[in-house]
Amino acid sequence: MPAILLWKVGTKKLLVAMEYALTVHSLYASTCVRCLSAMGSGAAREATTPVPSRSLDLRVDLRAQLRAGAASQSSLFALLVTAVRADYAVLVPATAQREHPRGPSPGRARDLGAMAAAAAVQRPEAETVEEASDPQWPLPPEHRPSVPATRPGDGEEAPVRPLCKPRGICSRAYFLVLMVFVHLYLGNVLALLLFVHYSNGDESTDPRPQHQEESPQSVPTLGPLTRLEGIKVGYERKVQLVAGRDHFIRTLSLKPLLFEIPGFLSDEECRLIIHLAQMKGLQRSQILPTEEYEEAVSAMQLSQVDLFQLLDQNHDGRLQLREVLAQTRLGNGRWMTPENIQEMYAAIKADPDGDGVLSLQEFTNMDLRDFHKYMRSHKAESDELVRNSHHTWLHQGEGAHHVMRAIRQRVLRLTRLSPEIVELSEPLQVVRYGEGGHYHAHVDSGPVYPETICSHTKLVVNESVPFETSCRYMTVLFYLNNVTGGGETVFPVADNRTYDEMSLIRDDVDLRDTRRHCDKGNLRVKPQQGTAVFWYNYLPDGQGWVGEVDDYSLHGGCLVTRGTKWIANNWINVDPSRARQALFQQEMARLAREDGADSQPEWALDRAYSEARVEL
Repeated sequence: MPAILLWKVGTKKLLVAMEYALTVHSLYASTCVRCLSAMGSGAAREATTPVPSRSLDLRVDLRAQLRAGAASQSSLFALLVTAVRADYAVLVPATAQREHPRGPSPGRARDLGAMAAAAAVQRPEAETVEEASDPQWPLPPEHRPSVPATRPGDGEEAPVRPLCKPRGICSRAYFLVLMVFVHLYLGNVLALLLFVHYSNGDESTDPRPQHQEESPQSVPTLGPLTRLEGIKVGYERKVQLVAGRDHFIRTLSLKPLLFEIPGFLSDEECRLIIHLAQMKGLQRSQILPTEEYEEAVSAMQLSQVDLFQLLDQNHDGRLQLREVLAQTRLGNGRWMTPENIQEMYAAIKADPDGDGVLSLQEFTNMDLRDFHKYMRSHKAESDELVRNSHHTWLHQGEGAHHVMRAIRQRVLRLTRLSPEIVELSEPLQVVRYGEGGHYHAHVDSGPVYPETICSHTKLVVNESVPFETSCRYMTVLFYLNNVTGGGETVFPVADNRTYDEMSLIRDDVDLRDTRRHCDKGNLRVKPQQGTAVFWYNYLPDGQGWVGEVDDYSLHGGCLVTRGTKWIANNWINVDPSRARQALFQQEMARLAREDGADSQPEWALDRAYSEARVEL
């Protein structure tokens, strides 16, 4: 075992470990000899000095090799073996002297001589001489050469004393010393193992960390994010979100984790939210304007070959129509259909054979500036947009209308998240879908790649990236009115066994198209005034934080065929980077302490409506 351990460390660590092993070895060898000395052995008293001296000589030799830098692993291991054998050579005679201090009795000597003679007759003479000439370890009594039994003082040397008794069982004192020796040796090996384990990290001699984040103050560690369990579809649980009133949460799906709460808002609260939104004014919802899209693409510095490989999802070297359809947010937010793509190919002459499939050569021959020019020159109608709606934002922080504050606190109790996360999230978005309004299937939160950053934390991380995305851990959607016709919220792939983006588009059916194929989605939620639905846009990472985007959270707003649809969204923002989220919360807390109420973000200007009174 020591040899295997020594071979696994570097030369420098090997020398240090060997010196440490010899030091410990000399310590316990000296201890064993002192134990024998205390038991009354004169030989042991004489051996008290040589043992540590021998180990000390080996340590001096080791240091010399360390300075010379010429030590090899085999020579170092030989030093350890030499120390053990040298100390053992001192301990064995000392133990024997302790067992038989005066030698065997005359009768005992005669018995031993007879046993040795009988053993010699049964074996070849050469073998007996060979074994007796060079015994490396103490031999059993029956294999030792015979010695005449004489008394001391007869002019002959004292007889050789056997280490063990004739029955082959060593004495209690020898067994005790042997066990001490074994246990200390095992302790030495374990100490060497721990030394190698804790010193097998950084090879540098500088004990300080190699990389230290230079920050004026430490960033606090955030606790795990809470997540409601779905149990099973249709499962209901009772919660109390308002004093004196019970609400029931029903599980609608497990993929995504989707819940419904009837009566979350009262009718009066719904009408108040609509009125506040109308007082502030609504604007048309936009999806990535053309100018920003062109700037973002140019900032990425992608070649046309790289762009082709990104679009070619099945990596067959051919760009099919459905692979282009997967990129819905193009240019001015126009929803692309197979007919639209073929018209564009014909206009910019990108598909000479007209089969609707682009090869790599055809794609690289295409001028992307012609593509952007075509998108700018063809203004999309409202029914051709990805999203056809109007929206505004209502402040819910300190100083907001008391009803808005009450809804925020209700959401806080529902999600069971920390107040810092909920209070620093986006304000309430109020959306109006007129007749013909829709929102094609999408996910509320985007994945964070090295080229993207979360919108809510970008101001504090001081990073420059071409894209930003809305990192929305949860979506809480409120229905503010009953819709006369259409307007359901559809989840096309809810509770599917598997998810494949390319399987969303098959033949002439695009499950993301909420204008034409909303009825083909797996789950649809009908708008009912005061009802809230909420779901998680991310999967857990297994460590209590945000993981990958849940692809099953794909959802959209079905076409409103009659009447008007009013909804509101409360998004809970959490950065997938735990450190960035902690830094964001710390910085916002600092601004709040320094500036007080004036430290609210720009969207807090609607505090002017905090005292509005509405005739309900």
